[in-house]
Amino acid sequence: MPATNAAIWFASDGYDPKSRGINGRRVAGESFLRGFFAHGDVDEFVSLAHGQSDHAAFASLARDCGVTRPLRAVRLDMPTGLAPVEVVSYPAPISPQECWRRAPHGAAAWALCGITHTTATRNVMQTVFDLRAAPQMPWDAVICTSTAVQASLRRLMELAELHLSRRFPGAPLPDRPLLPVIPLGIACADFQPDPELGQGLRARIGAAPGDVLAVTIARLTPDEKFDPLPLFLAMEHAAAEIAGQGGGKLHLVLCGQFREPVWETVYAEAAAKLMPSCGYHHLDGGDAVQRKATLSGGDIFVFPIDNLQETFGLAPIEAMAAGLPVIVSDWDGMKDTVTPDVGMRVPTELPRPGLTTHASQRHFGGTDSYVQYLSQISAMTPLDLGAMTRALVTLALDPDLRRRMGAAGQARARALYDWSVVIPQMQALWGEQAAMLAHARAGGGAALAPMPPGLIPVGPAVDEMFAAYPTAFAPADRRLALASSRPGPPPREMFALRNYAARRRLIEDPARIEAILAAFTAAGAQGATEADIAAATRLPPAIVARVALWLLKYGHLTEIP
Repeated sequence: MPATNAAIWFASDGYDPKSRGINGRRVAGESFLRGFFAHGDVDEFVSLAHGQSDHAAFASLARDCGVTRPLRAVRLDMPTGLAPVEVVSYPAPISPQECWRRAPHGAAAWALCGITHTTATRNVMQTVFDLRAAPQMPWDAVICTSTAVQASLRRLMELAELHLSRRFPGAPLPDRPLLPVIPLGIACADFQPDPELGQGLRARIGAAPGDVLAVTIARLTPDEKFDPLPLFLAMEHAAAEIAGQGGGKLHLVLCGQFREPVWETVYAEAAAKLMPSCGYHHLDGGDAVQRKATLSGGDIFVFPIDNLQETFGLAPIEAMAAGLPVIVSDWDGMKDTVTPDVGMRVPTELPRPGLTTHASQRHFGGTDSYVQYLSQISAMTPLDLGAMTRALVTLALDPDLRRRMGAAGQARARALYDWSVVIPQMQALWGEQAAMLAHARAGGGAALAPMPPGLIPVGPAVDEMFAAYPTAFAPADRRLALASSRPGPPPREMFALRNYAARRRLIEDPARIEAILAAFTAAGAQGATEADIAAATRLPPAIVARVALWLLKYGHLTEIP
């Protein structure tokens, strides 16, 4: 079914949290691939990658997922091998580089489909601007994982278009890519609670039967996920109210990893100071068993995001699938995912216009790092502490409400966020893109014509950009002959001496070089043209021309006047 299939642009960095480090982008990428392998209605799975190691990693994950359908590997430098698949699935917002890669084959050669993860980086913002200046087409798409992130991308594009229209007045702007909202997914079955693990966790931290565990699974950094101190304050306020109404002790379980050792001390000291009435516990978020225990033993899932880095919020979906009620900030993707029947959203604020322009300028200009930028904006992003406290108290004192919300969350996760539901939405998008391609091809037009590869403005041919550098260009019709006295060793030895292999790129296979040298040798003193050698060796003329230059460089050939 090529019309609803997509080749997966694969690099391990986007799909391998185990070896590359756990972050939302990689966890989501791996989860998507597993979901695609399990639920994709396709005849084959196609990987598009730079090197064999990435193709092998793709195939290994497919085998791990029990895939029995054919796998096909396509090299990024030979993308015409994509057919009959017509869409490329890219693991981030569409890279302008991929639009330029397509250009020599024609703008309707295939469609590109990217997806949003973090959008607050300078790189992503620049990518969106550059995309509007690149040969991006209306059949390309950037999947927005939430309506909030869709709005932010639209605004970025509006700003880019405003600049371009002022810079080039009167020039028509190309249509934007499609910006559909399709959520991230999970395998809901993986998050069924394990009562034994849950009870084991409660026993291990000393939680009494009436105690309430507020739990979270997150990256443990106040700079890139959420500042824990407001949560600690709300926990202590809630603990006092709960105790006053005869409730049990309130515990906070943080399951995650401290990427920087300093934060482990900061979290522990702040918890001891700000919520002395509550239990404070840390579990290793890199351990799948600990993550399972957290969702199995918790009573309430808390996720008070105050950070621009977040765009969707996968962890609350996992908690819903585990049957937990959720308390989240009213922030980006969670505005879509957390409805009143499954949890409570805590109001948030951003600084009013004009108050953060200096921070954006310092980030854009490179004075401040991405983490510094996120940290500064987080420091000015308050959550309603009163609302967070009330949510904790309400759920802590009402186990029936917790059960109802948990059951509703499980049903919502299965209905909307399981990969069995999300993958068909993605395939429908790919089918829409393929249909738009077919319509465009039928209409034809100069805009679809292939671009000469040497004239791509962001990567032109050497002879285009550096024409003023040399004395001359190598002529195609000159006659070359074997040098009468060769100053150096034969090609294979010269290759070893020069050690081209150190860069893992050879200008050509040494066997072909020797074959071309042998053909020049056979031509004798009168020499031969490149065309003569191409005919004699049955090698492409371009290969002969490149090898002839190498042989000239090292004195094996000489030019006949």
